[in-house]
Amino acid sequence: MGDPFRRGRLAPGVICRSSLAARYKRLTARRGPLRALVAVEHSIITAIWHMLSDHAGYQELGGSYFTQRDPERATRRAITQLNQLGYTVTLNPRETAA
Repeated sequence: MGDPFRRGRLAPGVICRSSLAARYKRLTARRGPLRALVAVEHSIITAIWHMLSDHAGYQELGGSYFTQRDPERATRRAITQLNQLGYTVTLNPRETAA
């Protein structure tokens, strides 16, 4: 499937503080750095295809997109990481000002 020397070459210059960086960070933990990089490259190519076919501009979702989309998942992930480091976590909801 494609030239193996071209894999993993596109994204390092593109990834910075964006939703692509957040996607890379999430995938690296599960898939490893090279597979995560190829997945991010695929996301870039898919975004380019949609921009060209729909004649639309690129809309950056932001680095906190995945956290805002599903805050409970982000909370569970943080708790799991702290538990793996040997901490016991108790969450107390903040009191909101009325």
